Amino acid sequence: MTSTFNTTKPQSPRRKLFIKTYGCQMNVYDSGRMADVLAPHGFETTDTPTDADMVILNTCHIREKASEKVFSELGRLKPLKEARNSNGHDMTIAVAGCVAQAEGAEITARAPFVDIVLGPQTYHRLPELVARADRKSGAVVDTEFPAEPKFDFLPAPRAEGPAAFVSVQEGCDKFCTFCVVPYTRGAEYSRPTADVLREARGLVAGGVREITLLGQNVNAYHGQGPGSAAWGLGRLIRALAEIDGLVRIRYTTSHPRDMDEELITAHRDVPQLMPFLHLPVQSGSDRILAEMNRGHTRDDYRRTIERLRANRADLALSSDFIVGFPGESERDFRDTMDLIAETTFAQAFSFKYSKRPGTPGAALKNQVPEDVKSERLTELQRVLLQQQTDFNAACMGRVMDVLLTGPGRHAGQMASRSPYLQPVHVNAPRSMVGQIVAARITSLESNSLGADLADAQAA
Repeated sequence: MTSTFNTTKPQSPRRKLFIKTYGCQMNVYDSGRMADVLAPHGFETTDTPTDADMVILNTCHIREKASEKVFSELGRLKPLKEARNSNGHDMTIAVAGCVAQAEGAEITARAPFVDIVLGPQTYHRLPELVARADRKSGAVVDTEFPAEPKFDFLPAPRAEGPAAFVSVQEGCDKFCTFCVVPYTRGAEYSRPTADVLREARGLVAGGVREITLLGQNVNAYHGQGPGSAAWGLGRLIRALAEIDGLVRIRYTTSHPRDMDEELITAHRDVPQLMPFLHLPVQSGSDRILAEMNRGHTRDDYRRTIERLRANRADLALSSDFIVGFPGESERDFRDTMDLIAETTFAQAFSFKYSKRPGTPGAALKNQVPEDVKSERLTELQRVLLQQQTDFNAACMGRVMDVLLTGPGRHAGQMASRSPYLQPVHVNAPRSMVGQIVAARITSLESNSLGADLADAQAA
């Protein structure tokens, strides 16, 4: 997926900044922080690269053909840069994020007009990199893993609406054989609890009602708490729930190995914690899970789900699935389909396995033919879509508390999210933005729900 990021305009002198964000919610958060760190240096955001003085592509390496998508976008930017430069208006192009971290040399070789290449751990240095790029020809490359935590050098984030992300954990020590995250994001790092709580309080003071805690393995969080004791994610969530005005808490993305008892019981004890959990399993085959180096079995996953549902009966689940991992047999695939059937998911993301350079999976033999992967993915997605459709249909007529976040698709509508993260378009006035209201679900659309205010309907 792609998105553009906009922030409040800083004071002059002004240069226009366009950021295009690929991939995960962590990248959306990172894009916002890059805009924040550049704002004091005269950059204001714009909705188009056409008149931008600086363009940042904040890249993701998870999806198939991620690198080629970046190079395709760079090809579109090159004539824009040449046109602006010929008119005396320099355009600085930066490639940030995981593709930059993994393929910095390839970027500078194939797209020598790129001015800055920076990894996800160095965007706090962006003003310095811009200054260096202004003084020299050729790309400025910074893909180090600095010793200092980048969060120590970033300004406090600004509230941009009633919902916000807070990054609490980065990096990964799991080394799944299909995944590039340990190589692009580095080792696991957890922010101190005091820093997280201070950032959350500031956002709530600015009008935020819902916070989503982010991390590559967010439930591996082990931040330093008072007295140097490490806090787990469950304890952090309990502390966040004590912030007056914070009425919704979410977290993503989790790993099955890190669902400890404190976090599981937080789903029972903390009413602000939403009844929706994204818990990737990737495969239902023990043999493939071992080849993936996931560190858990099918039964481990099943037991974790049972414990979660015993503590929160209305919990809805989302997951990730990879089909066609090297060596996956028809029996392995059937094990995955059986797990899906017995677990049921309200949402899910599914992909064909694709090689990531430098990962152990790329060197494995017995690569599954593309046509087989395509057939399996089609079957799997058909079942997952039916489960999602059934879950949404079960919501018809229900009254749910939804957070109104902004204008909806049509006049007279407001966009919102249900407790289960479903997009809900509510017939409500714009003056109610930021409120949590009771909404009765009245219609099902392909990727969202329609609703009326429950109070208005009762009247």
